Amino acid sequence: MRRQTGFSCSRLKRGLQYERGLLLGEAINMRSRRMSACGFDFVVVGAGAAGCVVASRLSEDRELRIALLEAGGGDGALIMRIPGANVATGTDPRYNWAYQSEPVPQLGGRTLYWAQGKVIGGSGSINGMMYMRGHRADYDRWEREGADGWGYEDVLPYFRKSETNERGASALHGGGGPLQVSRGRGTAPVCDLYLQSAAASGFLIADDLNADLPEAFGHVDLTIGGGLRSSTSVAYLRPALRRGNITVLTRATVTRVIIEAGEARGVEFMQDGARQRLMASRGVVLCGGAVNSPQLLMLSGIGDADHLRAHGIAVAVDSPDVGRNLQNHPMYRMMYATTAPVSAYSHIRPLGAARAGLQYILRRTGVLSRGLFPTSGYFHAEPGDPSSEVQVCMAPALVIRRKPGLLGILPQEHGFTLLLNHGSPFSRGEVRLKSGDPLMHAEISPNYFSDPRDIRILARAAKRVQDMVRAGPLGRVLGRELQPAKPTATNAEITADIRATAATHYHAAGTCRMGSDPRAVVDPQLRVNGISRLHVADASVMPVLVNGNTYAPTIMIAEKAADLIRAG
Repeated sequence: MRRQTGFSCSRLKRGLQYERGLLLGEAINMRSRRMSACGFDFVVVGAGAAGCVVASRLSEDRELRIALLEAGGGDGALIMRIPGANVATGTDPRYNWAYQSEPVPQLGGRTLYWAQGKVIGGSGSINGMMYMRGHRADYDRWEREGADGWGYEDVLPYFRKSETNERGASALHGGGGPLQVSRGRGTAPVCDLYLQSAAASGFLIADDLNADLPEAFGHVDLTIGGGLRSSTSVAYLRPALRRGNITVLTRATVTRVIIEAGEARGVEFMQDGARQRLMASRGVVLCGGAVNSPQLLMLSGIGDADHLRAHGIAVAVDSPDVGRNLQNHPMYRMMYATTAPVSAYSHIRPLGAARAGLQYILRRTGVLSRGLFPTSGYFHAEPGDPSSEVQVCMAPALVIRRKPGLLGILPQEHGFTLLLNHGSPFSRGEVRLKSGDPLMHAEISPNYFSDPRDIRILARAAKRVQDMVRAGPLGRVLGRELQPAKPTATNAEITADIRATAATHYHAAGTCRMGSDPRAVVDPQLRVNGISRLHVADASVMPVLVNGNTYAPTIMIAEKAADLIRAG
């Protein structure tokens, strides 16, 4: 029988630790000791990209007491701050839930690796740091679909509020926000060759891919400042801890929201094998992401009634769309060897590695100060059809997993990799419970390509990319085409290759959809329908996946959520 206790004063000091042996001195002060160990104003579940922002912004009111609970550990490992070390940290099981999807029928029954951060800062502490917001049309579509107040002009101020962009303040970018955003730069000659070939194919080369352009290629803005990763843990949470009104609990897995008389009163969680409770006088905010937030709602009795009863869970609110509307970016990899030493393979050769290490140690510059995917772009697979938009991300190296560990993924020759994904796919999946056991992972069914339009768009895009890379200077250094296996591959052959090899980007969204209709999980104020004082603030509330990466939009959602929550 597991012990069940209240939150004891002896755990308050642990709450100011990120993990054993790592104390944030800036967080320890006498004001913290005046906090009540029996209750808080707000409990924020999940100290990921969104949770760090929400807790930080709420703590600006010094009268509020906030508890921030994280199932993973701390982000104090120095390697997590080094942008170029992402190749090692991105899949490290210490920092990653490392989920596996259910078999995907349209991919021959393959299961897919599904990364989600399990660490302070969440996926923002282990991701590729690409800062791509999506387009104006994405957010205007949210508003058309019932998310009142979430059109582009409504959310742009929150994007600007969140960042300090290297370009400085403008109508598009912020100049005084917590998140450090640096402008894109290539990390190997092949990056610029790629852009030159895009230009030769008639595409615009843009200085800023966050500008509202229909089709463009360029180097990507990155969440990096001074050669260090700028996660929301570093940018938002650590400075906020100096206020003394946030308690952070790590390795604390929330098992359910405590609901009484239709109100969220607090949470139950497991820590060190003991079941604990934290009460919240003003509300609970779920920031667990597109997998964990719907799972926690269902474990708390909010979801499809029949599904909950099948797992022995008492129904608090029959909300059938909890866990549905799952969207993500299935990704197809194209790989080319090069006949000239133009790729990042040079950086791992003995001389190149020594140079990179010295540049970073002495001046915090060089390839280790940049991300793994420095160059990107988007275009319409079917010219003139925005619904067929495809994003292309370049890794200036051959990314082939040969065996486990870091050495198993390092390139062995010169080349580059292009990752293609349909920006706003039509297919929808779902997250469901496997069991009523709150410690068991949820069932993730992405249903990729269940709508046949998606794979047609991706195959057509791959053909256009094949033509593009042969154009201009890049074509003059192309070697073997590794994937697809031949330059003359037909649409049918590329489609078969997509089914056999497609993986996933880590842009899960939509499972707690916001809207104004009765089936929406949350309303446009991010309040869970049917339960008061309970909010969701993460990528799960997106009605439709944006044509870009989800990190910047998730931070924007959290910024706006904090204002909505404070407003009541």
